[in-house]
Amino acid sequence: MTLVQERPEVHPRGDGARDGGARTFDEYVRDRSVALQRFAYLVTRHPEDARDAVQDALVGLWPRFQEVRARGDVDAYVHRSIVNASVSRWRRTRRLVPVETPEDLPQAAASGFEEAVTDAHVAWELVGTLPHDRRAAVVLRYWSGLSFAEIADVLGCAEATARSHVHRALTQLRTRLVEEER
Repeated sequence: MTLVQERPEVHPRGDGARDGGARTFDEYVRDRSVALQRFAYLVTRHPEDARDAVQDALVGLWPRFQEVRARGDVDAYVHRSIVNASVSRWRRTRRLVPVETPEDLPQAAASGFEEAVTDAHVAWELVGTLPHDRRAAVVLRYWSGLSFAEIADVLGCAEATARSHVHRALTQLRTRLVEEER
């Protein structure tokens, strides 16, 4: 199975499905693998763990692809598998994985980019400090654009719990941001 460049989402069925209307497992992997890799990286914060999580999720999806496709959103199933794999790996290892920071970033040519890059870097560093369930909820809400009901489905919890994860994560991020500014 080779990852290919992601194509824009197309919904030929007209039902708004996130899987792009893939009729076969191969089509689904071809159309969604890059987006799934990105999602997994945001959840795991480690490229190898992200690849492993996506691979495990797709291996689990393969024998039941048609069944999952018939029930509804294939991406929700795969996202949940990725999150579950990440949580399982985290529980097994229970260790922090340091993230390397590039030492010599090239200077931005145009003004204004410095602040945007710095802000994005600070935001990513702060998101990385969140507990796993809150980080997953924030990624699902603000990167994947899922509703709280969809987040609850992916995380396997009640919708109120999904709302709580996002709310507490944002509160924690705001608090840390204010502390850093002092």
